[in-house]
Amino acid sequence: MQAIVLAGGFGTRLAPLTYTRPKPMLPILGRPMIHHLMDQLPRGTEVILATNYRTGMIQDYFDDVGRDIVINEEPEPLGTGGATKYAEEYIDDTFLVLNSDIISSLDFQRFIDFHRARDATATISLWPVDDVSAFGVADVEPDGRITDFVEKPRPEEAPSNLINAGAYCLEPEVLDRIPAGEMVSMENDIFPGLIVDGRRFYGFRFDGFWIDVGRPSSYIEVNVTLLERKNMPYYMGPGSSVDGTLKKSCLGDNVFIASGATLERCVAFDDVAIGSDASLYNCVIGEGCQVGAGATVHNAVVGDSEEIEDGASVSGTAVWSRSKPDGYPDKQIGNPLKDG
Repeated sequence: MQAIVLAGGFGTRLAPLTYTRPKPMLPILGRPMIHHLMDQLPRGTEVILATNYRTGMIQDYFDDVGRDIVINEEPEPLGTGGATKYAEEYIDDTFLVLNSDIISSLDFQRFIDFHRARDATATISLWPVDDVSAFGVADVEPDGRITDFVEKPRPEEAPSNLINAGAYCLEPEVLDRIPAGEMVSMENDIFPGLIVDGRRFYGFRFDGFWIDVGRPSSYIEVNVTLLERKNMPYYMGPGSSVDGTLKKSCLGDNVFIASGATLERCVAFDDVAIGSDASLYNCVIGEGCQVGAGATVHNAVVGDSEEIEDGASVSGTAVWSRSKPDGYPDKQIGNPLKDG
């Protein structure tokens, strides 16, 4: 079994954190996001990472931890379908395609078993949402067969409340439908053709949790969710020292929290120092940052190596005092699951 993990893209909605690292390397409870996903895969799964931004950082990490993967760097962003086609040489049987920024409770072995039991050409994961208007919504038969997708319907016109949840189990014949070297969306260009041609296309609904880690709010939420599921009040990496108060927060390595400081629903990367009596709520603090004594940082993202002065107040913004990296785009380049 192979799994193509889509780990490209710039992660613009998470800037400035992604100015200095690829989105799959954002830490969740002390480990890169992509590692959490890979640990859920069935034992023996061969992982092919489709990358195109800061690939060397991803390669170095897996070299350091001694995990064998295939890095398949795209010459340019090719979309979900194009990236899948570009990895065709590694595929020899039923395979998975996964978005690296989806963290969920999906049981991959049950997902694969469901696909095989129905002799499906393609099976996608499905997740229920309250507001379907920003998503592609599946029209699903009682046996799980998908007969249509309705793109961003009005709630009263939606065929269900089930959306594409970003994990696909596919047969190699799907690759024959994808033109090589082109920007192709699996969701918009390939799946509708399977339905039209009468191929066996199914949806697998699961329970638990599902988080599309696309924004600072959802990045914080995935850390808090995993803390709660593990019954942990907080997470602290090696070498960290806390004289203040932590509530539903995650600290990287060598983080210092001075007396009187409070962090609630926060993520602090490695080598961060938080001064006395500082108040941090619902924020992300990048690597090597210093937050001064008495500072207030609420609902904010602070990029790597920034300094928040004593007594400063930062709210509802992103802090980055340097130039944006060359080649980094001004806006998001496509999201197959949700716009915005």
